[in-house]
Amino acid sequence: MMKGITLRGLEVFEALAATGSVAKAAARTGLSQPAVSQQLRNLETALNTELVDHTRRPMHLTPAGTLFLHRAEVALAELRLAQSEITVMDLAHLRALSLGIIDDFDDSVTPRLATILAESLTGCQFKMITASSNDLTAAISEKRLHLTISASTGRVLEGVVEHPLARDPFMLVVPKGTKLAENTLPQPGTLPLLRYDPDQLIRRQIDAHMAADLSAYPERFDIGSHLALMAMVARGIGWTITTPLGFMRAHRFHDQLDAFPLPGPPFSRQISLFASEDWADDVPLNIAQTMRRLIKTHMIAPALADLPFLSGHLEILPP
Repeated sequence: MMKGITLRGLEVFEALAATGSVAKAAARTGLSQPAVSQQLRNLETALNTELVDHTRRPMHLTPAGTLFLHRAEVALAELRLAQSEITVMDLAHLRALSLGIIDDFDDSVTPRLATILAESLTGCQFKMITASSNDLTAAISEKRLHLTISASTGRVLEGVVEHPLARDPFMLVVPKGTKLAENTLPQPGTLPLLRYDPDQLIRRQIDAHMAADLSAYPERFDIGSHLALMAMVARGIGWTITTPLGFMRAHRFHDQLDAFPLPGPPFSRQISLFASEDWADDVPLNIAQTMRRLIKTHMIAPALADLPFLSGHLEILPP
């Protein structure tokens, strides 16, 4: 490694390249804006090359910066994967592992977790399914799955240990360009409200907190899929209430959507890993820690960069 090139400098450069903004890179990396600027200067000094065209806003990479970014991303991806693998490297002793996970993570986190586990579970019969939070809660309670990753119901489940992973706040999503008064919902009689299916836990959580606010909106659309819901909002069919994790799944529609905080006190759901209390070893703890890292890197960091109003609300929860 050339003198002066640091892991933090590479992470800052990657964030700047992705966001084009010192402020957004600071939100993504958790550094102050002056610290981000200093990390970039240190990296450019170490390489004796300008990586960013400092005369343009948003920032654009120089040809050298574009070339270096490709190599830096590959190196960082390998380091992150290695970090996650280390936490679950003691799973080789398992003979069977069944895991259920909600579909919020299908695009970015679930494939990475599956790869990490499959490579660590030598000689193990491994089963992974995707299902709703309600179905996964029933499955772990009835011992049909060893572990589940889902939204918490807030109830203590007999014979089940809960490991908190992340706080996922609720927010308002509307078609791009929709005019709203500050801290308000769309007016009744304009765009219809698109709701989650009544059988889903997320719908029940929204209704429990906002029943009075939503009573003026007719029940016309009940949708069971994050992606379908976001697609309908993107097409201008209506507006919805969802969470950042659901929103980040629909990145293909982001240029057709606007997101805002909900009026009133913020409220959120908790994403947790649930394990049968029969698991007395460190397997649930290790997988929970791996999930925290994957969620933080691949979902929370990009969400905070794009939606800074989520800062302090969308966050990893400690063990």
